[in-house]
Formats: sequence, structure tokens, C-alpha cells
Amino acid sequence: MTNSRIPWGPDTLGPTSEEAANETWQYWQNRINRASLVMLSEQKILSKEQTEKIAEAQREAERELNAPGTAPIFDIMPLEKLLIKHCGQEATLIHTGRSRQDIFATLNQARLRRAVLDTFDRLNKLRKQLLAVAEHNVETWMPAYTNGVQAMPITLGFYLWAFLESFERDAARIKESWVRVNQCALGSGVLACSAWPLSRERLAELLGFDAPIINGLDSSQVSLFDVPLEAASIASNIAVRITVLIQDLAQQYSQTRPWIMLDDSDAYGSSAMPQKRNPGILNKTRARASDVIGASTSAFFRAHNLNLGMYDNKESVLEDNAKVFSLAVSMLALTTQAFSMLRINKERALEELENDWTCTMALAEALQMHYQVPFRVGHNFASDVVSKGRKNGWLPKNIPFETVRKSYEEITEKLEGKSQHLPLSEQEFRGYLAPENVVRSRVGTGAPSPTSTSKNLVSIAKQLEQDELWLNKKKKALSEAAIKLDAEFSKL
Repeated sequence: MTNSRIPWGPDTLGPTSEEAANETWQYWQNRINRASLVMLSEQKILSKEQTEKIAEAQREAERELNAPGTAPIFDIMPLEKLLIKHCGQEATLIHTGRSRQDIFATLNQARLRRAVLDTFDRLNKLRKQLLAVAEHNVETWMPAYTNGVQAMPITLGFYLWAFLESFERDAARIKESWVRVNQCALGSGVLACSAWPLSRERLAELLGFDAPIINGLDSSQVSLFDVPLEAASIASNIAVRITVLIQDLAQQYSQTRPWIMLDDSDAYGSSAMPQKRNPGILNKTRARASDVIGASTSAFFRAHNLNLGMYDNKESVLEDNAKVFSLAVSMLALTTQAFSMLRINKERALEELENDWTCTMALAEALQMHYQVPFRVGHNFASDVVSKGRKNGWLPKNIPFETVRKSYEEITEKLEGKSQHLPLSEQEFRGYLAPENVVRSRVGTGAPSPTSTSKNLVSIAKQLEQDELWLNKKKKALSEAAIKLDAEFSKL
């Protein structure tokens, strides 16, 4: 998989990882055949002589299929013909108690689980990158916005902590969905099992699944309507927040003096305007996030409004879901790359705060907290100061203090019927309007103060470490299951 940093660049969006690229339909048909033979032998449904003969035919078929230049297969029938070629019609006994229905469902589930793990891996890499930036910027003061307008001072570390919390929930969703994603359909036959005493539990174990999907109809038919779509919805949910994150970065480029930019080496110039440096990777990432949402929507549309047994929803799992996760891995890689290129101008970020009245709420709070001024009185006074300041082009650092005093006298006379003196000194007044003081004074769970942010980033780091351990454990379990299946097959 390759990602171009410019919007029109050539991309190669293949499988989600090298493991996924190797685990093709052909790969899984062969693994399913191996597992079937082991189980049929253990259950004594086939004799020792029969399983030995078919196992050798299976091994010969795999050699032929893996030969250079051989076209891949996408159905069970070409593989069956190869088995018959090597041991005659007796080879068809491998299909005892099974069907295309449960085989294809199992193929899809195996490929889906790998795509989910690869997406989780990429999500963790993004979380690690965001965490590193956050840890270095717990004292980078910046404005937060509501309704597109500066609202309060925060820090860049606090801002990224918010997204880290959000992506942590996505990690939890993936882990919670795993118990449904990693279940097996094999052995349920067409949809109602068979007369043969198959061990569906053993089939699931041999293929690295945690358990079979119990009900036969659910196993090969109904589960394909909800399990893949649950996984796809997690990917599209992540994509929605990626667009918000990237949009906040991209918006900086509309300013003449941004305080967050990408390294110039990762921007591209205009074909006509020499002054421009375009943040191509941001535009590419945002577009890729939209692609994820679009592919997920396609999967939902393909699966909806069908009666049981139709091929459409199986095709949805095969094509649309594969596309969802391929795009999601690309999106997460682009986002990680973009945040590795950030160049932060702390002084410019502070200047952005000081060029507006973003800290005014702290002034009203201070009057109530330290001087028992009624909330509405303090709020109206602070609002009046802002109005006078903006009308005359004054900022918190240069508004005449006499104007501030007069405003307080006017507001108290209007609201309380008696003019009162402002209980603040000029030093206190300007101190309450200083961004750093405002951020440091925030208290309570989840506050943006550097102390609060640093403490909670430690918790974020610990959870990320646990999530990486979980991922490695699941990957290891799949690898070990593959080794055990080969060992059991070799015994035949």
C-alpha cells in the first residue's frame, strides 16, 4: 500500500497488511480443507486410509496452486478438481457436511478479522503519534472555538487529549466487537447443519476462531448482515473524527500567519501562484476519510432490503468491507504522517489568544468567586467591557483601566440600583484576562491545566500500552493456530 501526499497522486490501495495480502481466498480455501480433514479424521467420519489419501492430494494441489504463474482460484470447485486429479472421486469426501455457504462465510470472517486487527494496529500508531505531540505541548496556549468563534483558552496538549480519549473509545469498540468478529461459520453446512456428527468447535479452534456461531442459519446467513457492518461502522465512526481533526489543521492555512503548519517539505507549490504552499496531505487525508464513510455506506446499502440466502450481503462482506478497511488503514496512515510533520509556533498561538477577549469569562468568575458579585452582574460587566473594547479597538492588555471602572459603575447602577466601585486593581484585572492564568486556574475532572493534562496523558499512555498488548496477543493467537493446524494436518 502506498499513499501519495498530494490529492491527485497515484495510490496503490491493496490489502490492509502483508499478512492480509498473503491470506487470499485461495489460502483460506486450503486452510479450510486442512481443518476439515483433521476434524473428519478425529471424529472418525473418514477412515485413516481415506484421510491419508485425501491429505496427500491436498498437499499436491497446494503445490500446483502455489507454482509461479498459476492463476489464483476463487471457488471450491477448481480445488476439488485438483484433489480428484490426485486421488480420484474419493477426494470429494472432504466436503462431508459442508457447503459453499459455510465455506464462503468462513472465508469472509477470516479475512474480516485480519482487516480489523490491521485497522486497530494503524489506529494505535496514530494514537502514539498524537500522544507524543500532546506530551510536548501541555503548555502551548491556544484558543478553543464554539460556533466558529474563539471561546476559551486551552492548550494544544488538552486539545489532543480530547481526541485521544475519543480514539480510545474506538479501541474499546474494536475489542468489544472482536468476540463477534472472531467466530466461525464452518460446519453449519448450507444453513441447518447436517446428519454428520461434525465438531464445529474443533473446526473453529483449528482456524483460530474463538468459537462457532451457534445457530446454523445465523452462522452462514444472518450473521453476515450485522457482524461485518458493525466492524465497518467503527471504521466510519473513526473517519468522522479524523475529518474534524484534519479540518482544524487545514483551517490554519486560511490565516496569513498560522500557528500550526506542516513542514514545507510536505507542502506542494501552486502551478500559477508562487507564494502558495498547499497542505496536500491534509486535503488527501480528509478525502480519504470521506472515502471510508462512502465505502461503509455502500456496504450498508448492499446488505439492506434482502431476504435470507441472497448473495448480495456476502458480496458486501467480500468487496465493500474489504474496501472500507483498506481505505481506513490508508486514512490512519496519512493522519499519522501529517501529525509527524507539525511545526508549532507557540508565540503565535498565544498572540492569537491575546488578540481577542477569549478569557473574559474568567473575569466574571473571579468577581463571583472572590468578591461575591452576583453572576449576572459580573457577566454583564464583562460583556460591556468587551463591547467597549471592540468598539474602540482595545484589547485586554491595553484597554484604559478607567474605562473598565466606569463600566462597572454603570452596570451595577443599572442592575442593582446603586453605582459601586470595581473591587479589582488594574493588575488583578489584567491578570484574570491572561490566557496562561486562565488555563492554570481551571479545576475539576478533565480540566485543561498542564497538571491535569499531564496526569491524564499518563493514563492515556497506559491504556494505549494495554491495547497494543491486546493486539499482539490476538495476532500471536492467529499465528499459533496456523502452526497447530499444520502440525495436525501433517499427522494425517
